[in-house]
Amino acid sequence: MVLKKGDKVKVEYTGSLEDGTVFDSSKKHGKPLEFEIGAGMIIPGFEKAVMEMKKGEEKEITLKPSEAYGDPNPQLVKKIPKDQLPKEQKPKEGMVLLIGLPTGQQVPARITEITDKEISIDLNHPLAGKTLKFKIKLIEVSS
Repeated sequence: MVLKKGDKVKVEYTGSLEDGTVFDSSKKHGKPLEFEIGAGMIIPGFEKAVMEMKKGEEKEITLKPSEAYGDPNPQLVKKIPKDQLPKEQKPKEGMVLLIGLPTGQQVPARITEITDKEISIDLNHPLAGKTLKFKIKLIEVSS
């Protein structure tokens, strides 16, 4: 059976970096990951790997940044005046802030540098530019 667009799947997975550091897993969430094939809900390389699997099959894959979260975009690194931050927050490098967009959506931004007047924030996904490894088990398929 070949999976097709519109099929709903459940998978168990563990995602790790090249050094073996686990960044996410279905166990951590306490349930399998459910998604619809072709709906653009997950990274392309992961979806492609699942589409080639049969129910009950297990697989290990390695994804280059282009198949996952892409390469970091330098245009997503911004400088903002320090006085635009809430006064009660003391910014530190590495800290993650939630930035409100005009749409009402909030996106995480990591502080990369702090000067007397400005703060540099990085709006790239934290896994952008990284090679990712996944162990995947396809446990359920429904049309």
